[in-house]
Amino acid sequence: MQVSLNKITKDGKALFLAYDQGMEHGPTDFNDENVNPKKVLEIADSGYFTGVILQKGIAEKYYYASTRSGQAYKVPLIAKLNGKTNLVKDEDPYSPQVCSVKEALEYGAKAVGYTIYIGSEFEAKMTEEFGKIEQEAEEAGLPVIAWMYPRGRNVPDENDPKVIAYAARVGLELGADIIKIRYTGDLASFKWVVQCAAETKVVVMGGSRESEEVFLEKVRTVLEAGAIGVAVGRNVWQHPEPVAMAKKIADIIWS
Repeated sequence: MQVSLNKITKDGKALFLAYDQGMEHGPTDFNDENVNPKKVLEIADSGYFTGVILQKGIAEKYYYASTRSGQAYKVPLIAKLNGKTNLVKDEDPYSPQVCSVKEALEYGAKAVGYTIYIGSEFEAKMTEEFGKIEQEAEEAGLPVIAWMYPRGRNVPDENDPKVIAYAARVGLELGADIIKIRYTGDLASFKWVVQCAAETKVVVMGGSRESEEVFLEKVRTVLEAGAIGVAVGRNVWQHPEPVAMAKKIADIIWS
């Protein structure tokens, strides 16, 4: 059964605000303002985003708590179901499930996300977990977004366009509704990535902070290649004027 993406897209396009970096990176990405989840949720609720990505703790203590207080956020919640820290320096990463589909629904999630490190020694464990999540989410009518990241000792270059295209295809084969994937660096190779994903929709990860001009040009290119949008975090909430930056991205996506 194919689920609808309407609750986390607008006119078939998507702009997700990612704020799940605190688990993966610790507080190194944050300053005195954006370390506060309320500040970032205010940005997410500005009207430019079709979803906000949160780990379970922030989803429960901030997003869901606001609903109970009668001041619910309008932006749809995308609950991240797995995660790890960067303190363990294993060459082959594994990101275990830390939140269930049932919990995500209780917090008000309109979609769920899960990272798979393609090429890791633990790839099979993650694909098995994803298969169960995909089934549970489908039964609940929730779209599933797969973070498809090539990584591990079997992946000499995680930026290799051929490996990224392989990861996109695996996302399709596993039943993901949307894949979140790295940009390959040029239009031609990223068009092939989108073709490999076929009916699975593609959003591009925002990554580390870049200059405004460079990032906006990347947004234009991935949309031209056939992606439906981007999942951006630091390039918005680290920006001096985050809402203005969000508007610029949204204007490109919905131009």
